[in-house]
Amino acid sequence: MCVTAEQATAKSLAVVARLGSDVDDLPHALQDVGYRLLLCYSSDDAWALRRLLHAEISRFPDLFEKVWGSGPNRLSEALADRFARLALVGRLRLDDPVRAAEQFVALLTGPMEGRSVLGTRAVPDEELRATVAAAVETFTRAFAA
Repeated sequence: MCVTAEQATAKSLAVVARLGSDVDDLPHALQDVGYRLLLCYSSDDAWALRRLLHAEISRFPDLFEKVWGSGPNRLSEALADRFARLALVGRLRLDDPVRAAEQFVALLTGPMEGRSVLGTRAVPDEELRATVAAAVETFTRAFAA
């Protein structure tokens, strides 16, 4: 399970690394990164891992912390770093890059829980892209300079 979590985290971190502070079209760059993150989040392995963790949290609380610390926290930190860099060059208005990163991820992933029925139903690509577009629109309205 931890190997799966590490692999998922590595893929997500590679996606976040694509977001540079020198982007010409910030909404387009956020859509690219958001779509790729949503593909990572929506993979069969990622859903299986989340379902297993949710089912076993009461029996193995330490495992949840280990996986959570190696995954979503690292993703939020990496994304916060990218957002802070974008704020430094005047592309975003942020008081708290970590909170902005958490909110961006929530805008992307929140709708997928219900739409995919916790990963048991395939979500069509156009629906993934529409979710990303809505997330980016909301995020840029809140944080674009």
